[in-house]
Amino acid sequence: MSRLLYHIFLLAYSGGIRIAALWNEKARLWIRGRRQFPSLPAGAAAQRVWMHCASLGEFEQGRPLLESIKAQYPDVYIVLSFFSPSGYEVMKNYTGADYIFYLPADSKKNAAQLLDVLQPTMICWVKYEFWFYYLTECRQRNIPLLMVSGLFRQEQPFFKWYGLLWKKMLDCFTHIFVQNEESKELLAEINISLQVSVAGDTRFDRVIAIADKFEALPLVEKFCSSSKVIVAGSTWEEDETELTHYVKANPQLKFIIAPHEIHKENLADVKKEFPQSVFYSALAADAPVKKDTHVLIIDNIGMLSRLYHYADITFVGGGFGSDGVHNVLEPAVYGKPVICGPCHTKFAEAVELVECGAGITISNALELEKVLTELWQDEKLLKQKCNAAREFVYAKAGATKKIMDYIQANRLLTN
Repeated sequence: MSRLLYHIFLLAYSGGIRIAALWNEKARLWIRGRRQFPSLPAGAAAQRVWMHCASLGEFEQGRPLLESIKAQYPDVYIVLSFFSPSGYEVMKNYTGADYIFYLPADSKKNAAQLLDVLQPTMICWVKYEFWFYYLTECRQRNIPLLMVSGLFRQEQPFFKWYGLLWKKMLDCFTHIFVQNEESKELLAEINISLQVSVAGDTRFDRVIAIADKFEALPLVEKFCSSSKVIVAGSTWEEDETELTHYVKANPQLKFIIAPHEIHKENLADVKKEFPQSVFYSALAADAPVKKDTHVLIIDNIGMLSRLYHYADITFVGGGFGSDGVHNVLEPAVYGKPVICGPCHTKFAEAVELVECGAGITISNALELEKVLTELWQDEKLLKQKCNAAREFVYAKAGATKKIMDYIQANRLLTN
């Protein structure tokens, strides 16, 4: 019965994507990217590691491990797959992988065909993404299959009466590296414990690596000058609505807003919301910023993790939407307090950041104004939150090393 329901889900999902493609660009990219089945170029090395990521966030989570593997085993051929266009389209030219592709839709035929093509020595799936036929085909072929930075919650289907098919997918993994003890305990409740280790979250290693290699942004420095700065990253319309009044009421501050969606229509809407603003692409190195311009709108991808360096206080978007808050570790690594909306409880790092005093949740614009006023007026409190943020991130480094130690101890990439 569960297999039948899974087939119905696959058909419904595929059909829904095709209907959405009539008006949605991401859906069109999803379909277009799968028109041609993956095929490795001639001469690909025999030792191959396949890493699969749902989207860009999961790639950033898996990236420290991928780059550690390449550094430790330079002759290994790296293949990288994405499910979502928001991952593939941004990282399709990433030089750390030898071959990058869209994961074909899950089916018994596609799973067998893809593994025939890739013939991986080892497979790493990052955090989420559970596709029954791919995982069971990996198990049948006895290919070492690792889950990286897994995170489990009681409400997930693995732990429900109808979750037998999901549990079977977990049984396919050779080893599951989870982020916390709670995840390990939940898996033990369904008799998955022998192949589970608490390694932590590899994203901590990633943001530390970015901060350690920080590259300045001269135009941003020029815009900020000597003003107090708030950086709002990965914002959606709901986030911007909560920010609007405070931004307009405080022209003495500088605001940097990096919308999550940077297509033309959304950027035009953001510009309309913040009239005293300028797009990053319009800044000129040899021209002064207008005196009444105190909002910088970022109209590109790839700069956000460095922007947080220039903030006194940060706001991370997504916390007012159903998908939840975006990456709070990117600002925290620079020792910046993080404000976000109430939808953050699915994200362990966001919950822990609030618990340690470096994160603050707000429910509306009035609470946002109250929090910011308190932080600006109490320098000691602001400094405490800055220190708490940085200490939180650096205390949790090391997940990548734990996974690499396992790979080396079990000789998974040794001839």
